[in-house]
Amino acid sequence: MSEADQKMICVTLDGEKRLLAIGEKLSALATTELPCGGHGKCGKCKAIVKGEVSPISDKERQALSDSEIAAGVRLLCCTFAEGDCEIVHLDSTSGDLVLMEGKALDQPLDPLFSRYGVALDIGTTTMAARLYAANGTVLADHGMLNPQSVYGADVISRIEAAMGGDAHPLALAVRGAIDEILTVLAQSAGIPAREIDALVVTGNTAMLYLLTETDVEPLSHAPFHVERLFGEVLRADALGLTALQGDASVYLPTCIAAFVGADTVCALLASDICETGKTVLLADIGTNGEMALVHQGTLTVCSTAAGPAFEGVGISMGMRGAIGAIDRVRVENGALVAHVIGEGAPIGICGSGLVDTIACLLETEAIDETGYMEDDEAQIAAPVVLTQQDVRMVQLAKSAICAGLQTLLKTAGVDVSEVESLVLAGGFGSYLDAKNAGRIGLIPAELAQKTAVIGNAALDGASMILLDKSASARADRIAKSAKVKELSADPVFSEFYMMGMMFSD
Repeated sequence: MSEADQKMICVTLDGEKRLLAIGEKLSALATTELPCGGHGKCGKCKAIVKGEVSPISDKERQALSDSEIAAGVRLLCCTFAEGDCEIVHLDSTSGDLVLMEGKALDQPLDPLFSRYGVALDIGTTTMAARLYAANGTVLADHGMLNPQSVYGADVISRIEAAMGGDAHPLALAVRGAIDEILTVLAQSAGIPAREIDALVVTGNTAMLYLLTETDVEPLSHAPFHVERLFGEVLRADALGLTALQGDASVYLPTCIAAFVGADTVCALLASDICETGKTVLLADIGTNGEMALVHQGTLTVCSTAAGPAFEGVGISMGMRGAIGAIDRVRVENGALVAHVIGEGAPIGICGSGLVDTIACLLETEAIDETGYMEDDEAQIAAPVVLTQQDVRMVQLAKSAICAGLQTLLKTAGVDVSEVESLVLAGGFGSYLDAKNAGRIGLIPAELAQKTAVIGNAALDGASMILLDKSASARADRIAKSAKVKELSADPVFSEFYMMGMMFSD
């Protein structure tokens, strides 16, 4: 690299002076998420840019309207610094809602820690944690976005980034976030962070691989055979965590398979459905939908790549559940009526609002059973609209989830009428209107009245392991008893998936 390339210039980011090397992308400074991994595909890093920067690219011309270009809007991942410049974000990403709530824990108390312990769930999109005292009292909780999102919204993008040379930066990003969470928890409780002497960290298999810098190559291709399924105790310093004493213990619960992780195991532990003797489905609907069926004492699990549409990625005005997001929609006198998180003006729509909107448009016949819209777009609440392409993205995502559930049932020889409960775990499921989910075919319509919401069950399960030494053995038994149903080449799944693209009742 030449000396000219090394020259630092001044970039004003939302009024704050920052330094950046000439030739660097402006996205290197911005706090905006890059769900597409910075490849100019998602359009989520739009900002007004002024000053000495690279000319607008063809990718940007495709992603931006004429009025946006005239106003100086650019994609930060496609814009390079050539001299002093200014970035002004179009809207704030603050106010994101991270689901902390779960069920009240009622279990024996034999904690893994002496003074203070933390349970932590590393989700693909968000991270959530609870700080406990030795008597089982919750002293504080805290959540934040997973900073790895700059490498892509989904696990596949991050696996590709790790294989492309970014494994260490990905690990550093999540480890830094863990240190930040631990520090905030300790400050909230008024204790020194270094008195936290045990940490239980759950997450899907890919998240734990990226945390520990385990080679992700086996996760990148079939048959997805992984040898490291955790159930391990590590030292904090072995993970590079600086907020804790080096000898503090970090327990990583057991995963089931490459794409059915410790988060699902913890959710199964917390839900207790393996012990009921009933026929129950469990689903955590996210970018990677993980599902489980318990029937006649047998546990069968699967995962399906639904994509990040329900996180707002790939949706023209999509966003996560945050201030300004439309989260609920209903039909009133033939018109759509929307509720906005924070009660202010809408700026976008999150997953639960997306499901409601499509159910409502089916009701008003603005969308037919094939997903076709007679008009190019439908206004939900100005300026937020739903486009034909948005509907197609939802069809792909909802069909993958429902087909996964139906394949589990078909494989086990279970009719949907035999299912006694559908348990929804995770953030998206907690805010979902089950009736509307059934109406659009995200879940089998017959199960809409049998749906139970259990909140952040992955975090609950991690908390149970933290608070009771015997719980890790129960979680391990769950993981090792599970039968994995591989969907990628399954003709039954393919058939359900194709049928599920329709919106028919």
